[in-house]
Amino acid sequence: MSIANPGFDPKNIEELKSELKKSGKSFKIIPDEENSDEFVNFYFVGMYEGKEVIYDAALYTLRLHHASEVYEIAEHEAAKKFPNFNGISYEEDENGNMLPLTSEQEEVGWFITEMIMEMEEEETVKVQEFVDIDTHHDYGIGVDAALNVEYVDDSVIQKFIKEFNDDTLKLDDTMYAFQSEEEDVEGD
Repeated sequence: MSIANPGFDPKNIEELKSELKKSGKSFKIIPDEENSDEFVNFYFVGMYEGKEVIYDAALYTLRLHHASEVYEIAEHEAAKKFPNFNGISYEEDENGNMLPLTSEQEEVGWFITEMIMEMEEEETVKVQEFVDIDTHHDYGIGVDAALNVEYVDDSVIQKFIKEFNDDTLKLDDTMYAFQSEEEDVEGD
């Protein structure tokens, strides 16, 4: 009998538990180029309907979630204003140098930037902490969560897993808006 979802397979669960025991951690980071100090994709073992399961989690900062929501709205507005818009893609030449954008792509880029600045200034987009569970995930159960933390590190991940598994996770229902951080161009 094969198990349709490998994240429910006791063999896979035992392998992950063994790996976690050796590492001394309660989670295994999934190598992903998107992992950063504001986003981490990882596996952990927990219970679901009385059985052990592997959770495939994406944990990110509320600031990153806000930026993503704002960008998505700005892109949607750009698509309404520019009928030929289907995303801006940056391409490189054979030497790895960025090719210049077309004038239309540049115009769309400026429009999106202005939309983002306006939405941030007016705080039109607000977000709050959340945890979404996907029981129809292709590997175990998917968990998508945003927390109001400065960055996602090992201690934040471990605390999240412990509270998630103990059913003691308390989410802040305050609505937050963020400003893009100004980058220091002059390098003081």
